[in-house]
Amino acid sequence: MNFEKLQVWKRSARLSAELYKTMKDLKDFGFRDQITRSGLSIPSNIAEGMTRQTAKDKTHFLVIARGSCAELRTQIYIGMEIGYITSEPGKLLLEETREISKMINGLITSINQTP
Repeated sequence: MNFEKLQVWKRSARLSAELYKTMKDLKDFGFRDQITRSGLSIPSNIAEGMTRQTAKDKTHFLVIARGSCAELRTQIYIGMEIGYITSEPGKLLLEETREISKMINGLITSINQTP
């Protein structure tokens, strides 16, 4: 399966790019680095997993991608709490991480049900 055709990969790559744009002027380099790395990890692990041969390997990387999505969601909450991310953009980012997590879950289920 070509990862570039997956909607979950496309959405997570757009989310990662949006995070870089949103955080580009943030002076807290540690926070900026961590949140952008979490976001970048999601499509990267989807891509790596989907190029693996076995369902077990594919699932392993998708589980990592899902974990990175949860990590990112946590960082968005913290960013909102400390004023680095404003309310409305933050809510949109949170919702996108929830949707991407659901999509990753669906992909994992699909891979594990394929004979």
